[in-house]
Amino acid sequence: MADLQTHAGGRPVSDAKPAGASARTAPARTAPARSAPARTAPLRTALDRLHAAVLRIDAATPDGRDRALDVLRVLAVTGVVLGHWLVSAVALRADGHLLGDSPLAHMPGLTPLSWILQPLAVFFLVGGRVAAQGYDSARARGVGYGAWLRQRLRRLAGPVGALLGMWLLVLAGLVVADTAHETIHTLLNLVISPLWFLLVFALLTALTPLVRRAGVTAAVLGGGYVVATDGARLVFGDVGWVDAARQGNVLAGWLVPFALGAAWAAGGFARRRYAVVLLAAGAVSTAGLILWCGYPASMVGVPGSRISNLNPVTLAAVTFGLAQCGAAMLLCGPLRRLVGRPSPLTSPAVPGKELRARPWQFAWAGATVINLSAITIFLWHQTAMLTVTVTSLGTGRPLSGLHTNPDHPLWALARIGWVPVFAIVLVVLCIAFREAENTSRTGRGRTARKPSGRPV
Repeated sequence: MADLQTHAGGRPVSDAKPAGASARTAPARTAPARSAPARTAPLRTALDRLHAAVLRIDAATPDGRDRALDVLRVLAVTGVVLGHWLVSAVALRADGHLLGDSPLAHMPGLTPLSWILQPLAVFFLVGGRVAAQGYDSARARGVGYGAWLRQRLRRLAGPVGALLGMWLLVLAGLVVADTAHETIHTLLNLVISPLWFLLVFALLTALTPLVRRAGVTAAVLGGGYVVATDGARLVFGDVGWVDAARQGNVLAGWLVPFALGAAWAAGGFARRRYAVVLLAAGAVSTAGLILWCGYPASMVGVPGSRISNLNPVTLAAVTFGLAQCGAAMLLCGPLRRLVGRPSPLTSPAVPGKELRARPWQFAWAGATVINLSAITIFLWHQTAMLTVTVTSLGTGRPLSGLHTNPDHPLWALARIGWVPVFAIVLVVLCIAFREAENTSRTGRGRTARKPSGRPV
């Protein structure tokens, strides 16, 4: 006698098969029900994992962390990278050599780009604040100056060593291949020249206790030195001792935003009006120096220009940096609202459904990921550009935006099209060399920090 099952409605259903029914009919009824979830599960799982990772980064962020500083650093890194990719060019000459050039030398109308894509003062402002806060925190934990400084400098040494080691191998290969001296000089200059920034940053970091104690006075002294040397150049011209003295502007000029950052960490600039004064005074002073004192309008070096605002740092670069510092301080409020505050991980409102991250949490996660590789990005972005430029020579003809002279608006449009390619190569390089930055940050034998750890 056949066994019986009962539906919710109470109707009995026989579990026995009808006589003569084929054994293949059962799989035919159940196969569609099993196959549908198998096609959608992987996509849903990947999306769920992404949201879960974003939520973990947000929840792991300490309550006392000022997220605006991390976003400012991201904006500064992005500005430097895009600035070099857009206003640095490598042109292929008729003799087959690669020589450096810039669209700013041929199209002065692009000069305002340098006002946006030269955010170095923001780097030093944030660096001064973070260094002062880190030093105070170390002292509170009983960590001495020497140990604190070694830890800070180790974060720079590892990534720099990886870059120099790789380019020593590249240089050896170029020499063996009998590459023209002009080409080697162009490539190395683009890769090595940005390292001056890290050297100056390391020196200012070593001076953090003195800068922390002096506060705004240190900024005044740094600015005063630049005023004196620039004034000497106007009076005596480019004589030997004036040029030698002006080399000190590189340290004195960037001491200004670094010291402002240290004063900011100590509670200075608490009122919005101070930031407004910095922005307004810096902008007006920069405009006056450009219009009436003969300083170049470009805030980056331009090939063929008699004066560069960055080599060495001029008074116009210092006043422009003051404006940038004021703008950065004013941006902190909106940036804090953009990336929000840490939110604890809780159970979803609807049981069985995954938690979903909000847009501002994605923004914060992106800023965190970039900050974890900030030094690697800074060091390797020119290598990414040069990798694309040199390897594409294998096509056998010059490519617009890569090898042609940057003297036409079409070059600028083509260059913008190459930026995503540069970015992809940079991501690959960061993945390959990020371990150098992670190791230098955490130290050997230690557990790698979470993405919300202390900023570099």
